[in-house]
Amino acid sequence: MTRAATVAVRQTPKPAEEIMRSNNPVFNRSEEFNRSGGAAYQDFGQQYDGYAQPGSPTTESRTQGRMTIDSVVQSTAITLGITMIAAIATWLVTPEITPETGIPSSLLAAVTLGSGAAFILSLVNSFKRVISPALVIAFAVAEGVAMGALSELFNAVYGGSIIVQAVLGTFAAFAGTLAAYKFFDIQVGNKFRTFVIAAMFGMVALSLLEVVLGMFGGNNLGLFEDGMLGLVFAIAGLVLGVFMLILDFDFVERGVAAGIPERESWRAAFGLLVSLVWIYTNLLRILAILQSD
Repeated sequence: MTRAATVAVRQTPKPAEEIMRSNNPVFNRSEEFNRSGGAAYQDFGQQYDGYAQPGSPTTESRTQGRMTIDSVVQSTAITLGITMIAAIATWLVTPEITPETGIPSSLLAAVTLGSGAAFILSLVNSFKRVISPALVIAFAVAEGVAMGALSELFNAVYGGSIIVQAVLGTFAAFAGTLAAYKFFDIQVGNKFRTFVIAAMFGMVALSLLEVVLGMFGGNNLGLFEDGMLGLVFAIAGLVLGVFMLILDFDFVERGVAAGIPERESWRAAFGLLVSLVWIYTNLLRILAILQSD
């Protein structure tokens, strides 16, 4: 094979159905992302947009209304901003925790209702084929209420610095993971996706089992306690959250390359918010356990 032929093979884009397939449960319900190029976009299978000449009429018509990095950043900024506003508002409106009053029932209700609503909305958004920005925003509000109440609880028990440390650590994990993904050119394979998805569902199942056992007075597994098992479980959750971010970045990169509709930016924003909240809560638990020792 000549050098010219070798270069041509290397530059030949992957088939559209390979480019657009995802095993992430947050993203694999997207019809546009999982359909083959010929089925989703009749003109996409003929030519990969990234290889069209800039400024040509074909390129301009294809890029209109498509997901871009800018649209993902905007959608993510909106959802993250709403989550933070809801968290701050919940912190301010709920009564303070004092030694005399203990934990207010309204604070416990905010944690329970917020996390319950967020869990239900996360399932709806994950398995909804056509993403709904309104449901993503509703999820952000519910998640913000839960995170605000939970943060206030941790602040009262372990001190105010733990919240600042967890927030800074979450954004540091996001920035570090994004930098590693781009600079080290991390390639996401099917085995890695399968492992992350299986681990995520397994951790969720164990967490639900722990909650159910606690509600009915059974012997807890110790996953949420301050012992060594709780620390290991939180560290595993933190690592898994970083892996989830990698899947999110992979979805955005493949989605932009495939030219999926702009509304899918909200699906990307939803996935990123889920990963960030996952990292934040596990960082909170790790810091709390380390301070209690």
